Amino acid sequence: MTTDSWTTERPWRGIMVATTLPLRADLSVDHDAYAAHVRRLLGNGCDGVVPNGSLGEYQTLTAEERARLVRTAVEAAGDGARVMPGVSAYGSAEARRWAEQAADAGCGSVLLLPPNAYRADERSVRAHYAEVARAGIPVVAYNNPTDTKVDLTPGLLARLHADGSIVAVKEFSGDVRRAYELAELAPELDLLAGADDVLLELAAAGAVGWVAGYPNAFPAACAELYRAAVAGDPETALPLYRSLHPLLRWDSKTEFVQAIKLSMDIAGHHGGPTRPPRLALTGETGAAVRAATEKAVADGHH
Repeated sequence: MTTDSWTTERPWRGIMVATTLPLRADLSVDHDAYAAHVRRLLGNGCDGVVPNGSLGEYQTLTAEERARLVRTAVEAAGDGARVMPGVSAYGSAEARRWAEQAADAGCGSVLLLPPNAYRADERSVRAHYAEVARAGIPVVAYNNPTDTKVDLTPGLLARLHADGSIVAVKEFSGDVRRAYELAELAPELDLLAGADDVLLELAAAGAVGWVAGYPNAFPAACAELYRAAVAGDPETALPLYRSLHPLLRWDSKTEFVQAIKLSMDIAGHHGGPTRPPRLALTGETGAAVRAATEKAVADGHH
């Protein structure tokens, strides 16, 4: 029976938070702060964490930093199955090595973008996912056609699932209509909401998980929202969704990393700086995030 809850058998379900990267003033990684952040998320109702994703600034990390963050997450979580590292890389061989590292660390699954060094065709995409799947750890596809210029359409996702290469998809296209076509073409493929600002719509369409950004700042409120959404409880979910949506939509904007880190700082948690080329938010953009975050805090979200 399909459920929307985290289990050791399907550890990519539930709320898997794409974690931010705590940096010191000199922009070195603060692994102690990261461990504390992982524990805080799990202690406030989130099911697992996704280190080394786009929100975790993986493109700016050294190989040693990236590997250590996975180990830190596993140790802090106390259960490697609750950790789903991003393993995206320009080359398929490198992505497979990151998947093997995740498997060796005891992780339950990995998150993988399609080839993103160029606009890959379907044959290349299928070969890429097949190569990483050979690491022997469940692979969740990440569809982000805006940034990668490669669109994992429902038909292509169904073929990747039939190939045995993927178990689920983080759907970030923003097109909720795809959920219904995907359910028809690949009913056993798990749909995970990949953009915070379409959570409610994708939950109604059958999503069984949420790879989420804003729980970094408001984990308890987001956990309540997710559980009400997948339970079909609009009386609880809709007011929460409306209240949080001015923030949730920042997860789909170019400045999402800086926005979520700024929200964390305002909410009393360590967000901190970002590594270049990302710069701190200023002017109207920073003011908009600040105002929305302060309102969420005033509304009692935490």
